[in-house]
Amino acid sequence: MNYKKAREFCARLHGATTATKWGSSLVFSVGDKMFAATSHDKERERGFSFKVDRERFLELTDRPGIIPAPYLARAGWVRVTDINSLDDAEARALLQRSYELVFAKLTKIKQKEIGDDSHD
Repeated sequence: MNYKKAREFCARLHGATTATKWGSSLVFSVGDKMFAATSHDKERERGFSFKVDRERFLELTDRPGIIPAPYLARAGWVRVTDINSLDDAEARALLQRSYELVFAKLTKIKQKEIGDDSHD
């Protein structure tokens, strides 16, 4: 998983916004709800976190280099700590799915504000 490409992918998703939170975390959100996060400091990249389907949580965290995300695991989030644990295609698919999971939980009004083509 190339973290730079993952950041670029998240930023391109329809309606996605970015913000720095907790000092040095770059957070990607849709409708003000977070769907991915990483370190803002590219020099000391420590991983990439995102929401996953409940059915995939244990499968993914059984892999070397993927752990339950600190503070967010109970909400179904994982953290990729080893860039070699996911290839770029699988990472994009998982990040897209994270976006979709969060988008689906938004109110219908918020979804409509973001737009009908929100699932690029």
